[in-house]
Amino acid sequence: MTYSAGEYDVIVIGAGHAGSEAALAAARMGCETLLLTINLDMIAFMPCNPSIGGPAKGHVVREIDALGGEMGRNIDKTFIQMRMLNTGKGPAVHALRAQADKFLYQHTMKETIEKQPNLTLRQGLAEDLVVEDGVCKGVITKTGAHYRAKAVVLTTGTYLRGKVILGELMYESGPNNQQPAVKLSESLKNLGLQLVRLKTGTPPRVHKDSIDFDKTEIQPGDSKPKYFSHETEYMAHADQQLPCWLTYTSEETHQIINDNLHRAPMFSGLIEGTGPRYCPSIEDKIVRFADKPKHQIFLEPEGRNTKEYYVQGLSTSMPEDVQLRILRSVPGLEKAEMMRSGYAIEYDAVVPTQLWPSLETKLVKGLFTAGQINGTSGYEEAAGQGIMAGINAARSVQGAKPVIIDRSKGYIGVMIDDLVTKGTNEPYRLLTSRAEYRLLLRNDNADQRLTPLGHEIGLISDERYARFTEKQAQIDAEIVRLKETKFRPDEAVQAMLAEVGSAPINNSVDGLTLLRRPEVTYAHLEKLAPAEGDLPEDVKEQVEIQIKYAGYIEKQLQQVERMEKMEKKRIPENIDYDAIHGLATEAKQKLGKVRPLSLGQASRISGVTPADLSILLVHLEHYNRVTAAAHNS
Repeated sequence: MTYSAGEYDVIVIGAGHAGSEAALAAARMGCETLLLTINLDMIAFMPCNPSIGGPAKGHVVREIDALGGEMGRNIDKTFIQMRMLNTGKGPAVHALRAQADKFLYQHTMKETIEKQPNLTLRQGLAEDLVVEDGVCKGVITKTGAHYRAKAVVLTTGTYLRGKVILGELMYESGPNNQQPAVKLSESLKNLGLQLVRLKTGTPPRVHKDSIDFDKTEIQPGDSKPKYFSHETEYMAHADQQLPCWLTYTSEETHQIINDNLHRAPMFSGLIEGTGPRYCPSIEDKIVRFADKPKHQIFLEPEGRNTKEYYVQGLSTSMPEDVQLRILRSVPGLEKAEMMRSGYAIEYDAVVPTQLWPSLETKLVKGLFTAGQINGTSGYEEAAGQGIMAGINAARSVQGAKPVIIDRSKGYIGVMIDDLVTKGTNEPYRLLTSRAEYRLLLRNDNADQRLTPLGHEIGLISDERYARFTEKQAQIDAEIVRLKETKFRPDEAVQAMLAEVGSAPINNSVDGLTLLRRPEVTYAHLEKLAPAEGDLPEDVKEQVEIQIKYAGYIEKQLQQVERMEKMEKKRIPENIDYDAIHGLATEAKQKLGKVRPLSLGQASRISGVTPADLSILLVHLEHYNRVTAAAHNS
């Protein structure tokens, strides 16, 4: 028996990292939004690693912030350690990573959601989608509540038919022993959506007082941390960061695992789902990399007010007794007390090639999906999809065109394009190597790439946008000043060049010429010819990067320009690929399945050859001529 429980513009099902961003975005864009979750105490919960950021992932958090999302602001309020990674390498791979106070993180996000106008937060288990004439119109919960909507966003994480596996033990469950969502999977199948079975896992947690830190290496945070959000200023808790600790597996660890492989679910056949390639379990690592004598293990605090430590690098679904023996074979953990055991979890996911780049499903209009339901892994990947699904659900309600981020504009664009164009047969993780324009997609310039878009769609305030444009003006003005500033071969300049091991100059040169030298930094020039007023550090950073890497950036911009010509060649949604003579059978099948929106997207589909693209291009030109002639007659 159902009852009418209310009408909304947008309903978001699931309040993890994807759902939180989706609901906040839709509400902030003026849509009456319902956020429906199985458990109000699990909002933005971190069932695995208590951290945000890292290579590519940190870039995504910066992009979410540039669009007006919440993850960056939330982690800045709640971090217990902040580090910039890869500082010894080029700026394209610099990545910010934060350890979170996981409990404070979820409570702070819940508070933000509760205070957000236009957003209703409610506990309930969604079991059935209401679809009328091919359009999603709402959802029905286990208690019979019927919520109507103009658009629905599914962000169910690992809850869909979730099954926890721990040694020989197997039971239906969401993460951290939460209630799974079973009937919603059946609802999706009945709509004709294809689902796949995936797997992820988590390591055990140990009690801080049982760790011998003297046998580990300290991993402190940065003394002057940077922040994820461009809105964040100084945070008092930045001065009270907690360290992480590094240790390694031992020969004994590897022996225990090898002796118990027959009890490992992933080798015994109990696990059906495909696990993440780039975050394997410890038993998988020992088997795959049998020649390695040891593997890194990081001991990470889960918060300021808990004794729990996360054992990063020791993800496992081994039986509990074996897990304890494994832990106690690691230096520093000889007396470890295991507070929670690790486990694997299997769940249903949607095959993402069934989605448009807007993250709307092709089969059901008004139904969007985001996060791990789309085959990804990681909080950041989920949040990046979440904000885009929320934006596009809101825009569909408002009758506006969807927002699609190009691969040259953001890692979010790279990820979504990869998913909807290529699909994935394992949990997808973002890597810097997935981005062909990664020198353009840096951690430091996310605001320049995406803040104008965030302002245009209404998620960046006028005040913040004014600060952004002022920063841009400062960058441009300082580059002009350096170009016009002449450095003569006097004693001060020659001494600076000698100090950094750079060749002396014989004639006057401008600041841009000097700064292009690898050894010379902006700080060196600043001492010799300071700018008027005190420029912010992020302005100085941008000036230096834009000048030093100008040649490389220009080359990538030329590549982008060439690809944009292909992206502009649109493909009609109703095109019949079977009717195009000369296309290979595989190309017809792949193109018909993905239904790319442009020739550029078609070029990235596995199995579509350059010859197929040439034939498709000829067909499109003929199609456009015929269409134009019909329109003019």
